[in-house]
Amino acid sequence: MDAAVVATYLCGMTLHLVKLCVGAEKPEDLILRQQTYWNGAPRHITRMWPKREAELLDGGSIYWIFKGLVLARQRLIGLEETTGDDGIRRCALVLDPAVVQTEAQPRRAFQGWRYLAPADAPADVPAGRDHEEPLPADLARALSEMGLR
Repeated sequence: MDAAVVATYLCGMTLHLVKLCVGAEKPEDLILRQQTYWNGAPRHITRMWPKREAELLDGGSIYWIFKGLVLARQRLIGLEETTGDDGIRRCALVLDPAVVQTEAQPRRAFQGWRYLAPADAPADVPAGRDHEEPLPADLARALSEMGLR
């Protein structure tokens, strides 16, 4: 466990999640999918219930990874138990419908979700830049790795 996550755990402050956005190439794809599929607050169904629920619901967000880059986040507004058609209980992450673009941050692929300390989360894109044409993924990744974006 990295030092920032340990500090978050000891201080009891906000914590985030990071997750791959499977099947979407950009934040606009996620927005369209959620608007099409959910009526009201969108949900993301996951197999595991986060053990650190209170910290996540204290202002936490889910940061979405698109093609190896974190590019967007949504505020977590609740966790609900849900049962799938297979009878297995799961956790529904209830999300704010607003998708906030973030600065590009490279992330390797993984299964499931991971906790993300606030100190490790990418910054939101400044107001006024959110409607600019996004950089190509490889260029955004290279700039982020150099600390220039």
